[in-house]
Amino acid sequence: MPEKAPWADVFVVGIPRSLLYYRFGVLWTTFFEALGRHVVVSEATDKAIADRGEQLSVDECCLASKVFMGHVDSLVGRCDAVFVPSYPTADHRSGFCTKFQSVTDMVRNTFRDKHLEVISCEVGNVRKMRDVRRPFEEMALRMGVSRADAHKAFKTAWSAQAAHDKACNEAQERVLRQLVAERRSAATQPLKQPPLGILVVAHPYIAHDTYLSGAVLDALRDMGAQVVFADALDHDHTYKKSFEFSDTMPWIINRELIGAILSVEDKVDGIVLISAFPCGPDSMTDDAIMRCIQGKPILNLMIDAQSGTAGVETRVESFVDILRFQQKGGYTHG
Repeated sequence: MPEKAPWADVFVVGIPRSLLYYRFGVLWTTFFEALGRHVVVSEATDKAIADRGEQLSVDECCLASKVFMGHVDSLVGRCDAVFVPSYPTADHRSGFCTKFQSVTDMVRNTFRDKHLEVISCEVGNVRKMRDVRRPFEEMALRMGVSRADAHKAFKTAWSAQAAHDKACNEAQERVLRQLVAERRSAATQPLKQPPLGILVVAHPYIAHDTYLSGAVLDALRDMGAQVVFADALDHDHTYKKSFEFSDTMPWIINRELIGAILSVEDKVDGIVLISAFPCGPDSMTDDAIMRCIQGKPILNLMIDAQSGTAGVETRVESFVDILRFQQKGGYTHG
């Protein structure tokens, strides 16, 4: 009698709305749904989730990791298993922070007393489809799915993620084209204020988590700025562009963010860097950006669990005021 697949009884899959969900979430949800599973995604981050994550984490973890643990906790009892993939560094220029490699073990150990089932796979180079397909198909086999159905599900999921990424990129390109058009229009009308374009540079799990970055984005928009998200620009293009900045940087998302800056810095008025305390990769790359990107105003913000939003909003407002003053010729560049 054939041995039963270890995850054959997993019919409801929980996915934390945190960390790499904001980069690969469409791939993950589409894959499991194509396998005939029901997917439950945790609710958007709020204070309760963030506080619970901090209680479950050691102090040395970054804020984003703490929030992730809160999301996992919110899924306990709502699913048959939680999906927590591992993303180790498979290529020395396409890697991730070590937390993405260790997160599966962290969740299993943190929630061992709650008997939380964790399903996972170890993903190789995310830039190569075959290196992503193989672990996902192997995971599906452990869920009792045939190889043919696993292959079909992955193909569907990969296409869905590509379509999502393309749509996000096209949305940012439309904003950039609108900025250019409105500036040209304002140049012919002396009394018309030209638009202000701000490139927000942050990991997607910061940029698109309203609890973590909402105060920054709201302050920018309230002051009339058009926001462009660096993480949503074309990933292949920004990755390749990043080599003009550094040949040795090991983190793929930081590469893409820097490549985005190089790609559109001439189309925006300012850059806002947002990091979660104490992110190791960002502490290095943000410093390099501040030192090496010349001729473009940059605001560097660090988000942590203890700070309120008032200080952040004040800094954003001051930054926008400076950019407006510069637009009016308040500064002379020599």
